[in-house]
Amino acid sequence: MPPPILYYVRHGETDWNVEGRLQGRRDIPLNARGRAQAAHCGEILRDLFAREGRQAADYNYVSSPLGRASGTMEIVRAALGLPAAGYKKEPQLAEIFFGDWEGFTLAELRERDPGRLAAREHDKWRFIPPGGESYEAVSFRMRDWYAGLDRDAVVTAHGGTARALIAHLGITPAAAAPLYDIGQGVVYVFTGKTLTRYS
Repeated sequence: MPPPILYYVRHGETDWNVEGRLQGRRDIPLNARGRAQAAHCGEILRDLFAREGRQAADYNYVSSPLGRASGTMEIVRAALGLPAAGYKKEPQLAEIFFGDWEGFTLAELRERDPGRLAAREHDKWRFIPPGGESYEAVSFRMRDWYAGLDRDAVVTAHGGTARALIAHLGITPAAAAPLYDIGQGVVYVFTGKTLTRYS
């Protein structure tokens, strides 16, 4: 039996994205552009499903519990003509935890914590921010979540969780995964070890 297909949407833009702040587990809401990006992703999904001859109700729907992801999911579902509340919130899909660094920009951290920021640049995959977690740790929880899937799913989550999944599935080497660009307003389709981007 082939692995489930994932239609993966990174949450829409927030004001902290615009400012370049590390969000992690901070629950920053979507801004107006983020809500428009979410609606656009719903339209992309509607077109993909029509092309595949499937109905929106044929899929599981699962989101990170953080508001920017669940808000994206509700907008996506509305664009698909589905009730807003018909999805599951999955704690394993929460964004990578940046610990004490959350709320700071990289420029601010270069002044406050230059040694550790340099260590992060040297090995982003294994680096653990103070009080936080590494991409490697995120990949373990994404591995466990992915192993539990039993049907094709629409997912709204985060850039960090997408990168961890990309590494887990062998789409790119682990060391390169933290550098993988995960855009907003884009649908990523995971089909086994193949990743296709629709915008």
